[in-house]
Amino acid sequence: MYEGDYVVDIHSHFFPESWPDLETRFGSKNWPWMKHLGEGKAMVMMGEKEFRPVYAACWDPDVRLQEMDRDGVDMQLICATPVLFAYERPAEQALECAKIFNDAALALCERGRGRLRALAQVPLQDIDLACEEVSRAVACGHLGVQIGNHVGDKNLDDEGLITILQHCADVGAAVLVHPWDMMARDRMPKYMLPWLVAMPAETQLSILSLILSGAFERLPDSLRICFAHGGGSFAYLLGRVDNAWRHRDIVRQDCPSPPSSYVNRFYVDSAVFDDGALKLLADVMGEDRVMFGTDYPFPLGEQQMGRLIRENPYLSLGQRKKMLSGNARQWLALTQADMIAASTA
Repeated sequence: MYEGDYVVDIHSHFFPESWPDLETRFGSKNWPWMKHLGEGKAMVMMGEKEFRPVYAACWDPDVRLQEMDRDGVDMQLICATPVLFAYERPAEQALECAKIFNDAALALCERGRGRLRALAQVPLQDIDLACEEVSRAVACGHLGVQIGNHVGDKNLDDEGLITILQHCADVGAAVLVHPWDMMARDRMPKYMLPWLVAMPAETQLSILSLILSGAFERLPDSLRICFAHGGGSFAYLLGRVDNAWRHRDIVRQDCPSPPSSYVNRFYVDSAVFDDGALKLLADVMGEDRVMFGTDYPFPLGEQQMGRLIRENPYLSLGQRKKMLSGNARQWLALTQADMIAASTA
């Protein structure tokens, strides 16, 4: 801990303890539901298929706050797990799901004694409905929105998705881009390789889609957008991208400036799990663009929350402070009252 600072984890997930039977409500198969196993353990199911084991921290704020206290975290930003997005479903059904889980997130936050805040989900497959739900969610207390990095074959440079990003900027909603529905699953059937290989690639694809398409030239500077998991493979391959931009006109045809010049247009979280990787991320992105994020409470998340930043031998005290607190305040537009509530609860 750093005296006088508030530690903000900008990337954590939740599941409600229960939710309506979506299969019955919509008359179609393979909707997510929670199978409770007792003693604070459960299995998230997709129809009859097991998806992910979870435990009470997903739905019990007391368990979550105890673990935050254990690791010195003052505030957590919670968002849905992408399996709840329902982008592949009819848009009206995805909207209903968004409202169910967005309201559940706020109910969880109400029990979090000022230390839990939420990002909403939206039916990203329908632009108008998505914009409407962004506005409703922000008015109800969400700090912004979590979106998947693509919808079907549409990347973030799709005109509709750019419209949603513009709307988020207009209403002051922070945006967290989270990879989902990973590419080439048929070639990665074992060892969680979709999460280990495709997830970083999906995130780099979403960042480069905005950069190389010229979308950042059209989007306002007021857009506050962050990419999960350290921006995936982006920072580590940026030199390759700059080299391609310099030497191939088909790479730079819609992008007027070197790709590396756009790193001040977005944030990334710190979930890279290695001292040297975090140093490189800070070197590439700049110390003002990396925020503490854990992917809590999942096994692929940071198990001792904040340790990577606090004990990193390559970071200065000033860099640690910015990553643990200051940058998140800027991205989320947190007020002093928000931080005081989190620290005194």
